[in-house]
Amino acid sequence: MKVSFDLAQTDAVAWLRSLPASSVDLVITDPPYESLEKHRAIGTTTRLKHSKSSSNDWFTVFPNARFAELFEAIYRVLKKNAHFYLFCDAETMFVAKPLGEAAGFKFWKPLIWDKRKIGMGYHYRARYETILFFEKGKRRLNDLGVADIIEAPRVFNGYPTEKPVAVGDVLVRQSTSEGDLVIDPFTGSAAFGVAALRAGRHFAGTDIGDEARRIAHARLTEASGRAARIVSPESLARSSRVRTIGDGEAA
Repeated sequence: MKVSFDLAQTDAVAWLRSLPASSVDLVITDPPYESLEKHRAIGTTTRLKHSKSSSNDWFTVFPNARFAELFEAIYRVLKKNAHFYLFCDAETMFVAKPLGEAAGFKFWKPLIWDKRKIGMGYHYRARYETILFFEKGKRRLNDLGVADIIEAPRVFNGYPTEKPVAVGDVLVRQSTSEGDLVIDPFTGSAAFGVAALRAGRHFAGTDIGDEARRIAHARLTEASGRAARIVSPESLARSSRVRTIGDGEAA
């Protein structure tokens, strides 16, 4: 089937609030969580370091204090029976899990992305990342034989914190059907968008970074075989595109 996507450049929560309620089939996202600042401050992620204040040209950290409004906005846009996957580290997991439940989600468990090789750190260097598995209502996974550990090599020399498309592919295929709408309010390099388009799902996302938008635009265009539209949240809200896609119809 013909797949399509929309790409915006604005704040994640503002963008989510511009979308119609109960219009999305799946959310997969990887916010630039606050604990990244701690790693950069001690120089363990020098690839991300730009200045003494730990700022960089790639992304702006999303503070833990905003998780409550993020989860509330995600819960509103998801359809009644849908899943939500949040990538985070072990430290952020303890902050995010109770806030997700407070927003109305059922928390099932943390999935593990096994990167196969150790990465940064000092005490037991990191080889994995957690994926918090939330549910709104009740939706059965498409394959109950899939393990809770997803193995895929980390991406080297890519966008900072870039996730493999292979990991997104598992989550998309487990929690959606062909023609569904997948969104990511922290699109980054659009790995999850690429996974969605390749699986015959539609995709919509946003990111505030210029470089992220450029990379995402190119990758999504290649994956879908058509040009993307860079849209404001206002025009997206006025458009019937997301509502139509959310109903599983091609745009």
